[in-house]
Amino acid sequence: MRVIAKKKIISYYTEHSTAKTALQEWYTKTKRAEWENFSQVKKSFNSADYVGNDRIVFNIKGNVFRLVAIVLYKTKMVYIRFIGTHTEYDSIKNIESI
Repeated sequence: MRVIAKKKIISYYTEHSTAKTALQEWYTKTKRAEWENFSQVKKSFNSADYVGNDRIVFNIKGNVFRLVAIVLYKTKMVYIRFIGTHTEYDSIKNIESI
């Protein structure tokens, strides 16, 4: 999969160093994946949840952080839309619009 934009990951873990290893692992695993559907995402990330409008929520570092991405299977693209703490994620009013 092609991950857009790695800069968001780097920027986030530069400010939140405890997320660095987990985000790097997520990026490496996602980059190597060739998902064709959500079932395959679940095989890679058992705790991933589909929340609608092509968005998937990934639990990072044992659910301390959350990453929301748009996954487009046909074009093999993953667009990072949000990275934050679980509390910050909970404050999102409409996940399908981010």
